[in-house]
Amino acid sequence: MVATLDDTKRSAIAIKLADMKAIQNLIIENEEQLIRQVNDQEIAQRLRDFLEDDRKNLGVLETVIGQYGIQAEPDNTVTQMVQKIRELQQSSELSVYEKVFQHELLKHQQVMTGLTIHKAGQKVGADVLLAIGPLNTVNFENRAHQEQLKGVLEILGVRELTGQEADQGIWARVQDAMAAVSGVVGSAVTQNTDKKDMNIQDVIRLDHNKVNTLFTELLASQNPQKIQEYFGQIYKDLSAHAEAEEQVVYPRVRPFYGQNETQELFDEQAEMKKMLAEIQGINPSNMDQFKGKIKQLMDAVGDHIRQEESTMFAAIRNNLNTQQSEQLATEFKAAKTQIQQKQGVVSSK
Repeated sequence: MVATLDDTKRSAIAIKLADMKAIQNLIIENEEQLIRQVNDQEIAQRLRDFLEDDRKNLGVLETVIGQYGIQAEPDNTVTQMVQKIRELQQSSELSVYEKVFQHELLKHQQVMTGLTIHKAGQKVGADVLLAIGPLNTVNFENRAHQEQLKGVLEILGVRELTGQEADQGIWARVQDAMAAVSGVVGSAVTQNTDKKDMNIQDVIRLDHNKVNTLFTELLASQNPQKIQEYFGQIYKDLSAHAEAEEQVVYPRVRPFYGQNETQELFDEQAEMKKMLAEIQGINPSNMDQFKGKIKQLMDAVGDHIRQEESTMFAAIRNNLNTQQSEQLATEFKAAKTQIQQKQGVVSSK
């Protein structure tokens, strides 16, 4: 059995990511309902803008989880909390103001969980930070949404209490607060105002960057146990990546990329799998031999990456439109998730 980096710290982060995904789904449900319940057109439009961001950010979270490589289940308490809030939001027990108030609390929870994961990643490993990098956009946008929801709450609250309109200067104050957030949170997260979903090139490149980081960490280590753990993660990441490409990507690109060129990619990955199996049989305590084989694998993977990121990516750009490329990314991520689950990396708490 290949040792992996699924130690306690990494498994805990995986569960937190699963928590965020569960809450993100709840946030989307809430916004869909609130848009139908709010009569104020300006507030409804802001909620529609949130919904667009949040649907995109659910995809980002799924990408992060796939990059992280551990498919976990949410914590039981989070699952129970989500169910209770869902029931309340769907009931008539709460006013619209109270429902928006609960929604703002969920946004706050997402912000703090996302920032905590980011900080924890700094303590665990460079490959973790790289895998969760796209989470930064989710963190920032949730914080910006939270500030706008404060303005929405003031307007709805004043109406509910007095039957009158609140000071419309609230929106200006919200914009000022968002500008301040940009300065404070921007140091911890990367802002990204691009609303497009990730295309297949983006997702594959993330996988490439992560495995290169793992190679670097392995070769820098002098601890046989850590070396074995890094190799275990490389083994699982490369295996899942290769199988997902062979199931989804290569058959899709073959008609325009070329039969020979696509077959070369299949052949390179077959050779890579042989090298992984060979390294698996070497004791990492024999460090020179082990690292020597790792360097050979790294060179082979590097050649494969260069071909994909140059000629295959160019063929994709020239032959698939934006929607087709994003759909291919969705299919690739779904395939990789299923493969990871079969690898036995599902964690629970």
